[in-house]
Amino acid sequence: MQKALEGRQVLDLSDAGFSVEQTVLLAATDISKSFNGVPALLDGRIQLHAGSVHALCGGNGAGKSTFLNILMGLLRADGGTMVRDGQVVSYASAAEALADGIAIITQELSPVLDMTVAENIYLGREPRRGWFTDSAKMVADARALFDRLKFKIDATAVMRDLTVAQMQLVEIAKAISRESQVLIMDEPTSAIGEKESETLFEAIRSLQAQGVGIIYVSHRLTDIFSIADSYTVFRDGRFVESGAIADIDRQRLIGLIVGRDLRDQEPRAEREATEAVIEARNFSNGGVFTDISLSVAKGEILGLYGLMGAGRSEFANALYGNGPKQSGDVLLRGTQLIIKHPSDALRAGIAMVTEDRKGNGLVLPASVRDNIVMGALKRFSSFGFMKAGEENRAVDAQIERFRVRTASRDLAVQNLSGGNQQKVVFARCIETNPQVLICDEPTRGIDEGAKREIYAFLSDFAARGNAVLMISSEIPEILANADRIIVFRSGRIAGELTAAEATQEALVHLAS
Repeated sequence: MQKALEGRQVLDLSDAGFSVEQTVLLAATDISKSFNGVPALLDGRIQLHAGSVHALCGGNGAGKSTFLNILMGLLRADGGTMVRDGQVVSYASAAEALADGIAIITQELSPVLDMTVAENIYLGREPRRGWFTDSAKMVADARALFDRLKFKIDATAVMRDLTVAQMQLVEIAKAISRESQVLIMDEPTSAIGEKESETLFEAIRSLQAQGVGIIYVSHRLTDIFSIADSYTVFRDGRFVESGAIADIDRQRLIGLIVGRDLRDQEPRAEREATEAVIEARNFSNGGVFTDISLSVAKGEILGLYGLMGAGRSEFANALYGNGPKQSGDVLLRGTQLIIKHPSDALRAGIAMVTEDRKGNGLVLPASVRDNIVMGALKRFSSFGFMKAGEENRAVDAQIERFRVRTASRDLAVQNLSGGNQQKVVFARCIETNPQVLICDEPTRGIDEGAKREIYAFLSDFAARGNAVLMISSEIPEILANADRIIVFRSGRIAGELTAAEATQEALVHLAS
């Protein structure tokens, strides 16, 4: 049945379980999808209004990604109804969805690394002058877009030279450049800092004012309560609840997401300073980071905070042998080390959870087993042969320890959810028996339940006499977990705070 609504033809969706208003841009109900007979989504629903930021919430494996891929035409649903601007639709490709005004910013970036920023933004729709690409106009358009969004990125830079955070901003700009009515943002702030997040929120508010509807997916609950006005929760592939953000608090939303009440994280007990496990002295690399000296004590979690481009990650990678430095010494329990490659760090007892788990933290086509043991192969081999039984027992122990949800140790790690992939990264690091664990954005893109498990592991790891260096762009995460916090600004140490001294205001002040 159809009815006229102030001159527009709108499908009557009352039988589908939601009300119809003039401002509905996109609606879906009863969306289902199975893979090889295994249900991934049983009852996906959403209703998006013009000018609304609608948070789609759920844990890893809740069905959100499958649902978004169906909305975008990347997957075909097995059942259900999807309505765009009053008309029932079923997109056969992302190109069809884009043509109908729906764009997506995906969590996993896929830039063309050897092209410029401007070329990436307008790839496939380059401005033309006759038969040729109008490169000058393309660069000018990209610069105008960045000016409007207040993103400080060089439109002529090669993507390969950008940080992960800068690449994320380029992806955001690309989606916004399409002038879409419906914009899906999947973890848009997972790789950017507080300052860049606020810049993004300003851009989102501007889009809202223009009537754009935004589906916002994030495991950062602070983001959701800052920018969203409504929410929908999925759990185990099913719709759980929708409502206004103003009508729900953080604790109840967490309960809906995980299906149980989670206790507030216990604050770390104050600890007395002990001997240093690892020391970095006079680390410098041009203007990227300069004269960085710090130490992490036995039993300590040291937090590193700073805005995008402050040099935290570059310093940590240099410390681990995974990035360049022009000068700097490393001492482990008082003994000087020579670290030129990550293998040197691993042999010394230093492991690292990298910022980009898919780019350089995991071998995606390889199995869960192979990813966990790859840093400790010598321990499981004899005369060139792998000791399969010992290897499998060690892998199973790590799967149980980190509660990795996998059908088998032989499953390709690319088939796991983001949270479970991150747990595999931790399991691989711990299998090398480290004394020092460097964690760069350790909970990026994972759900609240998995975050709590990782926080508990880090606290226990430190309590056993080890040292943790935690880099995070999430101030609540740093405040809740670090015993001491060092703030980076413009490649230098701007200040140091104890857990008792640290506040959000103090960290932002030092960082900016």
